[in-house]
Amino acid sequence: MPPRRKKKGPREILIETVVKAMTDKIAKNPVIMDFTAMKGTVCDAFIICHGNSRTQTEAIADHVIGEVKKHAGENPWHKEGFENAEWILIDYGDVVIHIFQEERRRFYNIEQLWADAVVTKVDSKPE
Repeated sequence: MPPRRKKKGPREILIETVVKAMTDKIAKNPVIMDFTAMKGTVCDAFIICHGNSRTQTEAIADHVIGEVKKHAGENPWHKEGFENAEWILIDYGDVVIHIFQEERRRFYNIEQLWADAVVTKVDSKPE
């Protein structure tokens, strides 16, 4: 008898849905930063990516929100940054999504601020 597969929890479903939605819209360099092994963090994970333009960052964000609602049944607790779309933040409580324009991502360099996190790079679709 083959081993049983562990059922995915809500957090895993949310993360998979977000990553798939990002890659659907050809997000650049998506990464998952897992904080679960760290004490005192405000959430379990960040998912970060960037787009080439305001239009693309907005499209990624809108697609993430729609796909999460459809597949995970969740609405964001908070969202901001749609005014100029240089850094869009979508907060689902335990998982926070950051969608940047490339220049802003380099400037804020969140991956280095949280260097103790376990970082998983996601293969994005080829250009």
